[in-house]
Amino acid sequence: MESKFRYISPAEQCAYLPDQKWQLEYQFFPEMTVEDHHSYLNQGWRRAGPTLFRPQCPSCRSCQCLRVLVDSFAPNRSQRRTQKLNEPLVELEIGTPTVTAESTDLYVRHHAFNRVKKEWPFTGELQALEHLYFLTKNPFPVQEWRYRIDNRLVAVCYVDVLPDGFSGIYFVHDPDFRRHSLGTWMILAMIERARQLSLPYVYLGYYVQGCRSMEYKGKFNPHQILDSDGTWQDH
Repeated sequence: MESKFRYISPAEQCAYLPDQKWQLEYQFFPEMTVEDHHSYLNQGWRRAGPTLFRPQCPSCRSCQCLRVLVDSFAPNRSQRRTQKLNEPLVELEIGTPTVTAESTDLYVRHHAFNRVKKEWPFTGELQALEHLYFLTKNPFPVQEWRYRIDNRLVAVCYVDVLPDGFSGIYFVHDPDFRRHSLGTWMILAMIERARQLSLPYVYLGYYVQGCRSMEYKGKFNPHQILDSDGTWQDH
């Protein structure tokens, strides 16, 4: 796999930790296999379409790649409550990523809620359509997991299927169903399906201690963090 360009963004205010500066390194691969992606994932890169990126921040190393150990995962009390509430109600459909009016509306409402709660930037229908369309353009097949309650779309996640597990790309869920803890439920569903398929890991991307939008990943135990030397360390 040959990169067509490499780019490092200018340092600017971090979207995760506002008192820090962040800087991202990008590489673009018009052709990429699942195996290629998996190799880079284990070096700390994440994927967006045909582009791989990773932090190269001037003075901060808070972004840490995290993966859950499927076979030994044990839900905590809060996660068990989420399982008990959702198992009888939520239906899962797994298919190919598509852009629909239903998913666009869900995306806009998810971002509008988090704009108020977590000071996310404004996202309108145009931005939602652009991002959702981008999520359908992948160098290899990607799964779209759609979750419904009483036939209403309440959550969507996009998942890379790797040789040793699932990698969650992006998640949105309905703020009207907050009591269902759908963000937690989607990860629990990924872990359970990985267990059924004998896949040892679920990759959750970057864990950032001190960031309200990213800290939840550390609650799925046991898990491993990718060390600076390229080895996964138990936590």
